[in-house]
Parts: sequence; C-alpha cells; structure tokens
Amino acid sequence: MPKTLTNTWTMPAARRALFVLAFLTGACGAQTAANSSWAVLEAGLEQKSSTQRLGAIRVLGLIPNDPHSVELAEAALKDKNSSVRTAAATSLGQMHATGANASLKEALNDKNLSVVMAAAHALCLLNDPACYDVYYEVYTGERKNNSGMIAQEMQILHNPKQLAQMGLNEGIGYIPFAGIPWEALQTIMKDRKSGTAARAALIAALATDPERRTGKLLVVTTQNKNWVLRAAALEGIAKRGDSALLQGIEPRLSDSRREVRFVAAATIIHLDDVANAQTATSTKIAQALIAQALPRISSAEIQAATTATEATK
Repeated sequence: MPKTLTNTWTMPAARRALFVLAFLTGACGAQTAANSSWAVLEAGLEQKSSTQRLGAIRVLGLIPNDPHSVELAEAALKDKNSSVRTAAATSLGQMHATGANASLKEALNDKNLSVVMAAAHALCLLNDPACYDVYYEVYTGERKNNSGMIAQEMQILHNPKQLAQMGLNEGIGYIPFAGIPWEALQTIMKDRKSGTAARAALIAALATDPERRTGKLLVVTTQNKNWVLRAAALEGIAKRGDSALLQGIEPRLSDSRREVRFVAAATIIHLDDVANAQTATSTKIAQALIAQALPRISSAEIQAATTATEATK
C-alpha cells in the first residue's frame, strides 16, 4: 500500500475524506498536458514537410503500450516519403507493438530497402520469424527492388545515416542514445572536442539509475543550452518512466528546437500513461480505504470536508 495512503489512517476523519477527494482529482493537470502533447505530434504528422513528419513519427517509439501511438505509426507506414515509412517501422519495433505484425509484414514488400530492413528489424524485436527471410535474402543477394539486385545497394550498410534510418544503429558505438536523429549525429560529429557525445552517452546510461538525484539531474539537463543534450535527457526520462518528473519537462513543449519539442511531447504522453496506470491502482486502494473509513465518519464530518473542498475552488 502506498505510504501516502497508509498515512491517512493517522488523520482526523474529516481530513481523511478531504484527502481522498483531492487525491482522486489530482491527475487533471497531467491529462491536459497529454492532450496538448498529442496535438503537437499530430500537427507534426500533418505537415507537408517530410522532415517535420519524420521528426514527429520517430519519437513515437518512446510511447510504449499506447494504442494511439501504434495507430499513428501504422498509418505512417503508408507515407509517400520512404524516410518517414522507415521511421514508422522503427518506432513500432521500439514500442514493441505486438499488434502491428501484419502491417510490418506488408512493409517487407516496400520498394525501398531502408523501409524493408527497418520493418524486418521491428519484427525481430517482436520475435516474429518473418524477419529471418529478409536477412537471408539480403545476405545472399536474392532480394530485388526497383534498383535491381540488392547487391548493388549493399554499400549503404557502411553508411551511418542509412543504418540509423534502417533502425540498425544499436551496433554503432559513437551514437550516444537510441533513436538519435541524423541532425543530432551531425552536430556531435562536427564538435567532438566539446564532449557532447560522452555526456549524451552518460545521460543515456543514467536513465535507469533508481536514485532520485538522477531524476533531478535529467530534468536540469533538459534545460541545457545544447539541444542534443536536451533531447538525450528527455529520452532518458521517457525510459526512466518516472511520472513525478512530468511537470518539470512540460516547458520543453515550447523548446526552440523542433526535434526537442517532439521528444518532449512523446515523453509527456508516456509519463501521463504511467501516471494514469498508477492512479488506477491507487484509486482502488483509496476506494477500499473509504469503504472502511466511512462507518467511522459522521455525516457532520463529511459535510465539513465537502464544504472545505468547495471553499478551495
């Protein structure tokens, strides 16, 4: 039982009732932020600029266990731009969208190699054996596309940009955090002496550190003057899944960099989903506490608590 709820037993009856009323309405602010965040991402997906659509779709991988993020990513598999389709397949794999297998298998027939490989990689993450056929065909040169035999395009396997687009960047050591956009990689590689890559790698490594001080550090880093570090910190917060950090990152929805705004939006949505799941569990406990406490609370005490609540509005 959460410590906060357990402590309600030490409160006077009227204060217990007031506490529970406040607790059950505490998630409203987070929900408003989540709605605004969906609006940011959906607006990005409707832009004529493929770069903006790509930026919005690639961060969906930060929102696991959310039907709407899966729906948006599956729809993007039909985008006219191959880079957007590639990002959509990669995001579906990152969010482990088990219900998207059929859409990803259809993407294996895409005319663009990057899309095919991203879809295969996503299916691999979903433990779907369909990915092995693609890997075999690429290795042997049996798979064909509009450009002819795949062997003619094997050079892309040595191109970091193409590898990142194909969702196979886990093996590239100098990419500091998962899902890094090509613009961020260029920024890092142009300014190696600044230590940005090393700091971004440390931020990524700290994402799962349970210490509370690390959560505060990540929030502070979202305000760093270097936009790559701001994005890295937001991705770390998303992976951390600590809804207590939600309020601290809401200002990033207005960040000067589009890439950071998109990552912030996806992170806020994910943390809101986490908070809602926690609230649902805690609400059941609170309801049980109310059921047990009500026989000991007089009608006068309930009326006093209600009056106090109305006075705060």
